[in-house]
Amino acid sequence: MHMADALLSPAVGGTMWAVSAATIAYCSKKVRTEMDDHKIPLMGVLGAFIFTAQMINFTIPVTGSSGHLGGGLILAILLGPYAAFLTIASVLVVQAFFFADGGLLALGCNIFNLGFFPAFVAYPFVYTKIAGDAHSGARMSAASLSAAIIALQMGSFAVVLETVLSGISSLPFSAFLLIMQPIHLAIGAIEGIVTASVISFVYKAKPDILSNSLQSPSRDHSPLRNTILGFMTVTLLIGGVVSWFASDLPDGLEWSIAKVSGQEEPHVTRQGIHSSLAALQQQLSFLPDYSFRKPAGLKPAEKAVVPSTNQAQLTERKQIVSRFGTSVSGVAGGALTLGLLFLIGFMLKQRKRMILNR
Repeated sequence: MHMADALLSPAVGGTMWAVSAATIAYCSKKVRTEMDDHKIPLMGVLGAFIFTAQMINFTIPVTGSSGHLGGGLILAILLGPYAAFLTIASVLVVQAFFFADGGLLALGCNIFNLGFFPAFVAYPFVYTKIAGDAHSGARMSAASLSAAIIALQMGSFAVVLETVLSGISSLPFSAFLLIMQPIHLAIGAIEGIVTASVISFVYKAKPDILSNSLQSPSRDHSPLRNTILGFMTVTLLIGGVVSWFASDLPDGLEWSIAKVSGQEEPHVTRQGIHSSLAALQQQLSFLPDYSFRKPAGLKPAEKAVVPSTNQAQLTERKQIVSRFGTSVSGVAGGALTLGLLFLIGFMLKQRKRMILNR
C-alpha cells in the first residue's frame, strides 16, 4: 500500500508530510519520557524484521493480486503506539530513500496510512478491547484479525481520499474505493493471521512484553535478549532467503489502479517537484526495487547475435544475480533500519539525560 508520487499533488503530499512530522515529534517526546531504555534494542530489531517482512508479497487467491504485511499492529502490540509509530516511520524512510519503494512526496502519506491507523486506532480501540488482560490464544487471535482488518480498511480509504483530493489522476472516488476496500479486506485478514502468530510466539517467549507497560522496566532481561536473537535470526532468514519467493503479482494498490485505469501506476507527466524528487530518489536508491541497478539493455541487433544455446544459461545467471540482489537488499535494508532506530534511541536517551540534569 505504498503510494507513488504520481498519485499526489504537492499540496496534499506536503500537508501529510507536516502531519506525519508533527506526529513523529509528539511520539518522540512520549517515548523519551515514558519508555523503558531496555526496549530500544527491541525497537531496532522489530523495525528490521518489519522491513524484511514487507519484502514478502503473498498472492491473494483468484484475484491476480498480492499483498504484504504492514506490520504497524505488531509493533503497536509489542512496543506501544508511540514507539510503534517511530519504528514504522523509520522502516518507510529507509525504503523510500534507499530502495525506491514508495515516493518521496508520498512519504508523509505512507507513514500516516501505515502507522497512524494501526497504532492509534486499531490497537487501542480494537485490539486491547478484544484481547483484554488475559492474553488467551483465542482472544489474541480474534483481536489481531479484527484490528488488522480495520487498520487496513482505514489505510486504504485514506489512500483513495488522498488520491482524489490531489486531483492529478483520473481515478474516480467511487470506483477506486469499491476496488480498494475488498482487496485490502483480504490482505488485512492474512495480516491478522500473521500478527496473531507473531504475538503468540512473543507471548510464549517473553509474556511480560505484553503484560507490562512501556513505563514499567523488566528486571529480567535475559529472556528479552533471547527474543531479540530470535527476531534477528528470522529477519536474516526472511531477508536473505525467503524474499526470493515473493509474489511477482501487483500489490493491492497497483492492482486496484489497474482495474480502474488500465495501468498499474500512473506516470508523472508534470515537471517541478515530481521530477525533482524522482531524480533525487534515483540518485539515493542504491538498490532500487530491492535489486541491483539494471545495466542498459542490449539493442535489438545485439540481442540477435546471442546464440540460442546460451539462452538457458543466461536466464539462469540472471536469476542467480536477481536473487543475490534481493538477499543483499534484505540484509542491507534490515541493517539500515536497525541502525537508524538505534540512532533514534540513542538521541532520545541523550535528550532525556540532558533534561534530567538541568
